Amino acid sequence: MNPAWKTIIVGFRLPKAVTAVLAGMALSVSGLQMQTIFRNPLAGPYVLGISSGASLGVALVILGFPPLFAQGNINPLSIWVQIMAAWIGAAAVLLLIMAISFRVRDIMTILILGVLFGSATSAIVSILQYFSHQEQLKAFVVWSMGNLGNVTRGQLTVMSFTILAGLIMAVFSGKMLNVMLLGESYAKSMGLNIMLSRIIVFISTSILAGTVTAFCGPIGFIGIAVPHITRILFKSADHRLLIPAVIMTGGILLLLSDILSQLPGGERTLPVNSVTALIGIPVVIWVIFRNQKITSI
Repeated sequence: MNPAWKTIIVGFRLPKAVTAVLAGMALSVSGLQMQTIFRNPLAGPYVLGISSGASLGVALVILGFPPLFAQGNINPLSIWVQIMAAWIGAAAVLLLIMAISFRVRDIMTILILGVLFGSATSAIVSILQYFSHQEQLKAFVVWSMGNLGNVTRGQLTVMSFTILAGLIMAVFSGKMLNVMLLGESYAKSMGLNIMLSRIIVFISTSILAGTVTAFCGPIGFIGIAVPHITRILFKSADHRLLIPAVIMTGGILLLLSDILSQLPGGERTLPVNSVTALIGIPVVIWVIFRNQKITSI
């Protein structure tokens, strides 16, 4: 094989493809879990503010410590500091949500509080952007567009094991999610520990969504759209089938989105968020109109 081709395929294309598949699987499963536990078809990985917490962690590092990300000074240490900040931000929001869930029993109240936490972190990020220098602001904006091509082999190994841990938790929670799908009253009558079930789902979602945000930046609409696409394709609500199907569909869809983001005939690529939005928004609109039609019957 031509050495240049080998470098392009093995050094760049293959890691980027694996990253796309892993991110698609993680976001899709976390979206399915959120839609089930909140019984809300428009819930997604960002619903608890976990991804917003990760974004706040990254913003504090990039915008708060300019020397780390000065032009020509971005080194592997800076990238790992950014990744750790995203994990810490996601974990902080998760711990806050879990602390509230011990005192608040109503799942919809937790949902609303999660949205409020997400809005609060976004407001803090906006303030940081306002007072930041142009160079750091550009670095953060580029990160916020989502990028699957910046993950190195070493980072990909860590990302793979972390996402695998979150997916294993999700797969083993399939039976539990089936029971919760019928409502908390029914779940309690079946002897399900509601509090423990919430904690398991919240931790799994935090690991999956937080890790993707840490390594790839915020990637939208995959978590909302893929569970609905999978339900249509497989015509099932059984999570023992849905979770593996969502893992497969999510990986394929984000990989396809990454391929579509490559501008033909040029070296530039579109932000992956733009492509996932063009795919996901029609699905969300369809879900809204479908639920409106069912309500009016």
